[in-house]
Amino acid sequence: MLKGKTAVITGGVRGIGKAIAETFCKNGANVVIVDIASPEAFTETEEELKAYGTRVVTVNSDITNPKTAVGIAELIKDEFDKKVDILVNNAGITNDKLIMKMTPEDFTKVIDVNLNGAFYMVKELSALMVKQRSGSIINMASVSGQKGNPAQVNYSASKAGIIGMTLSTAKELGRRGIRSNAIAPGFVQTKMTDALTDAQKEAAAAQISMKRLGQPQDIANVALFLASDLSSYVTGQVIGVDGGIIM
Repeated sequence: MLKGKTAVITGGVRGIGKAIAETFCKNGANVVIVDIASPEAFTETEEELKAYGTRVVTVNSDITNPKTAVGIAELIKDEFDKKVDILVNNAGITNDKLIMKMTPEDFTKVIDVNLNGAFYMVKELSALMVKQRSGSIINMASVSGQKGNPAQVNYSASKAGIIGMTLSTAKELGRRGIRSNAIAPGFVQTKMTDALTDAQKEAAAAQISMKRLGQPQDIANVALFLASDLSSYVTGQVIGVDGGIIM
């Protein structure tokens, strides 16, 4: 489904991002992964993905620095013949606290990673997509950005911002053949949710129509659809992959 395409994925070393990268490689895409992780984690992920026979490049860099996005754009120009077909803004963090206990730094750090970092990548890579008059931008939102959550003012604000950016980007770049969509996961079993107690996980599952937490592959499957030509007339959409927690 993605043979010959090049994808940039932030936060692709583990969790949902890694599942997306693996799914893309299985379907013929070359991938550039941007993340902050240990050298061992990068090596392990790179070796696993290269087994699918496509090109894999990993970049250990902080997306909150605008120079990172500039550097990725230069890498695409130099090593991928200026061609980037897919951008997945997946990198994200949480720092949950009640609003009265949340410091300005607690708020700003989450916004910086989840929203500002995504903006920098969209800004630099959409410039390349405009020249080729095609591309798919996939931003990772969240149900928290749609309905809010206690103790997640920072995270919910960042994900609501992602949704707004997705819609504006779709309107601005659609005439250039570039699609912009968002995926809004619900509770997905990753290291981020591993921090929850069993009781918290059970309480979360009770709110979900399908009565289970999602898996990273559930998100990756939708990302594959949005990255492929099957979604060539889909843009400006926020697709919930939440098992029915929002209805």
